[in-house]
Amino acid sequence: MLDLRLIRSDPDAVKAALARRGDVDAGAVDALLALDAERREATEAAETLRAQQKQDARAVAAAQKAGEDASAAIAAARELAEQVKARAAQAAEADRALQGALAALPNLPDPTAAPADEVVREVGEAWIPDFPAQDHLALAGPRVDMERGARLSGSRFAYLRGDLVFLELALVQWTLRTLAGHGFEPVIPPVLVREEALYGTGFLPDTEQQIYHLPADDLYLAGTSEVALASMHAGEVLAAEDLPLRYAGFSPCFRREAGTAGRDTRGIFRVHQFDKVEMFSFVHPGESQAEHERLLAIEEELLTALGVPYRVVNIAVDDLGASAAKKYDCEAWLPGQAQYRELTSTSNTTDFQARRLNVRFREAKGKPAVLHTLNGTAVAVGRTMIALMENGQQADGSVVLPEVLVPFGAPARLEPLG
Repeated sequence: MLDLRLIRSDPDAVKAALARRGDVDAGAVDALLALDAERREATEAAETLRAQQKQDARAVAAAQKAGEDASAAIAAARELAEQVKARAAQAAEADRALQGALAALPNLPDPTAAPADEVVREVGEAWIPDFPAQDHLALAGPRVDMERGARLSGSRFAYLRGDLVFLELALVQWTLRTLAGHGFEPVIPPVLVREEALYGTGFLPDTEQQIYHLPADDLYLAGTSEVALASMHAGEVLAAEDLPLRYAGFSPCFRREAGTAGRDTRGIFRVHQFDKVEMFSFVHPGESQAEHERLLAIEEELLTALGVPYRVVNIAVDDLGASAAKKYDCEAWLPGQAQYRELTSTSNTTDFQARRLNVRFREAKGKPAVLHTLNGTAVAVGRTMIALMENGQQADGSVVLPEVLVPFGAPARLEPLG
């Protein structure tokens, strides 16, 4: 949620920033300011009338004590009470509308967010093997069982079997250990969350079509552990000296993938259920830009250690999610598709999520202030396994896997299966 004081103080700058996104109603800021003015005027009027009420009540009491006829004053007081009630209702209704208007506005983009997707750098060789390249599904064979997954749960579900299970567990363990070395506390969070958690992170109202809802319990299946990690300190005031707080959350994730019919239907690149290790940081506002670069550097460190060729993309401002001020994607090279595909992303959400979740910090002396939050994918397990299989493929159909994962239980090699 944007800072209302900022919108009041410099509406033109806010309008210009939002205009860069390209999908925000040009009149949204003016409409919001009109609601704010109405709320403030109605609130002030109600308070003035309440003060008059107290004064009139004292006059009525004095008249009654003196034995004077107070009927006219009592009637006037009743009329005044109705006016107070009406003004208070007007203020409350204007406030509800104002909060809804604020919730509908996305975050202000960072000035360095790219006008169009911008490749920042390429790392590693975007190679094509000198033998017929296979995609991950051909390389995995029956270890990715899409047919039985579909029979059980429908399309875009799969059983992972055999050595791929050990590969996944090794990836997760290695990633969490690496992140712990960078100061991230490992967390396994709940995956069922309340509506306010999704609202707080900006997924509502914005991505309802992608979210699984359980109406009987009024709970939602989270599409990323970012939702749960962001809510860990909701409503809290953290000590400034405790910042930054960094968490690494591992969880299954659930996305309906509505609107993607016909896209990436082969294999496990785009599925309804997948596992992921997510980084999340709570930081001082002055540190969020540096923290964003730090999260990106960690993502690149992990990809480099795994031997995956990749490129970093500064994501176009009109393709940012509602909460992000700036986002980088790391796109892995997939020889089986002969193209780069998104593998990880990291976003600086500045004070947008923290303001909605009421997460603040306090210096030793001073009032509480809103902190900044950031998130970044450490490893999206399914897509990372795709990248490992396709980049490790050999002419005989086997796959050589990264040595760094072997001590954590991964096989050194996947042998071809029929």
